[in-house]
Amino acid sequence: MTMKFVGLVGSNAEISYNRMLLEYIRRHFKYQFELEVLEIKDVPIFNQDDDQSDSFAIQYLYNKITRADGVIIATPEHNHTITPALKSTLEWLSFNLHPFENKPVMIVGASYYDQGTSRAQVHLRKILDAPGVSAYTLPGNEFLLGKAKEAFDDNGDIINQGTVDFLSTCLDNFVKYVGVVSKLQKPKPIEPEDLDCNHPIATTVTEVDPDDPEWVEKVAEITGAVSGDTYVKLDHGILTVDQINMFLRSMPFELTYADDNNQFLYYNNAHQDPETMFAKRVPEQSGNRLSTVHNSLPPARMKNVEWVIGTLRNGNQEVVRTLIPNPNPAVLNTHNYQAMYYDDGSYAGINEIVFNFKPWLDWYLETTGQHLAGGNAGADATSGASSSSGHGGADATSGASSSGGGEAAADATSGASSH
Repeated sequence: MTMKFVGLVGSNAEISYNRMLLEYIRRHFKYQFELEVLEIKDVPIFNQDDDQSDSFAIQYLYNKITRADGVIIATPEHNHTITPALKSTLEWLSFNLHPFENKPVMIVGASYYDQGTSRAQVHLRKILDAPGVSAYTLPGNEFLLGKAKEAFDDNGDIINQGTVDFLSTCLDNFVKYVGVVSKLQKPKPIEPEDLDCNHPIATTVTEVDPDDPEWVEKVAEITGAVSGDTYVKLDHGILTVDQINMFLRSMPFELTYADDNNQFLYYNNAHQDPETMFAKRVPEQSGNRLSTVHNSLPPARMKNVEWVIGTLRNGNQEVVRTLIPNPNPAVLNTHNYQAMYYDDGSYAGINEIVFNFKPWLDWYLETTGQHLAGGNAGADATSGASSSSGHGGADATSGASSSGGGEAAADATSGASSH
């Protein structure tokens, strides 16, 4: 999978050559890694007597950095050191929150003068090594962009090819460094999950029991939920509710959504018969507690449900994938559990995507004239008895045992069981 980095603009200035540098890296190296550029302009001045660790600006940075594979900090140089804004940001992120701990970090910098940001980078390395920060800073590979006013063209691209080549070398080394450091990192401990919806969130409707088989209709009446040809403004468009339903039902996937209170809220009901689904769902499950959804599972498999949710909740992974064993060679039953996030970057629930990968694979091989070759690398290609998740051959959320065949497994959020 492509590595995901975040780039921290070390200045709160409206016009910043360090921002330009990160934007250039984001555009020019987009096929080597994903880079999301983060601003620090809204971070308050550090004051330990006025703890603002829970503020939106700090939580946003904390969540983004926690889930990133690595961090690139672009620092200016002010009076031989980093900016006050960057220093405050690092103070907040090493006070009660510690997202940089064991996180691979690369330092770059641009300045008006010949020396680039050499002194600021030396100082920043010392800060990142301090207890409470404890980052793994890439050694060497000092990228110092001097005479920044003359370094970029009108499109924001670095002009000198030698400079671009050196930057490319440094970034290549950082990608390799992240790969090595990742093997040293331990995942965050996973806390027990409450699958009974005992911690209502802002959108929880508490007037209706989650396990009520008429939950959808009752909640719709209480909330005044719109339907039919009523228009809904989305982030990048306007659709009616009917159009949204058509759009979701036409997806070549089975989609489900469970929120961060572990309540199963939705599935795109595109099948007349649940038995034709790869992850069987029935309308009465909408609104259910996940403990109810999975009530047919033995305790050992319920632990797998908690493992997936906890893994996504605490940012150890953004997605968990698994193949459910199936005796039909025409089926590669693929389950993807994708974390969703609120605006501040905190965990908002799971988007489960289930589909048969085999037709997609066959189409690709036929279109490109390629074919599969090689060994099985310890996994049955059609049953998906893979050990890569650290949970044996089991479906991470439903506990699909690798010893059982067919569709004995339950779906993660809907609990495809014996309905």
